[in-house]
Amino acid sequence: MSNRAPANLPASDIEDEGHERRSYVIGLVLALVLTTGAFAVVWFDLFSGAAALAALGLLAVVQAVVHLRYFLHIDLQRSHRDDLLLILFTVLILLIMVSGTIWILYDQHMRMMP
Repeated sequence: MSNRAPANLPASDIEDEGHERRSYVIGLVLALVLTTGAFAVVWFDLFSGAAALAALGLLAVVQAVVHLRYFLHIDLQRSHRDDLLLILFTVLILLIMVSGTIWILYDQHMRMMP
């Protein structure tokens, strides 16, 4: 198999394809490193208690940013800001729903205590 591009593609399309492939590979490597880091924190008991939860939370946030940047191609350029705002709004709504549910369940639990 030849690694040459078809003759009818312009050079800019070939460069864009190479840039996109490189972006996916970088994202894959970062995602694997972050996932391995999260498993290492738990498997090897690198931290305990709240420090472990904080480390796992930080790794999760960084991994979400990696997925947004390298796989969904959402960055801070003006053309992608609408997509980013939509995702941030969705995250806000989910946080409100989850925190409200936890608050209500905790309140109900406290009311059931003798």
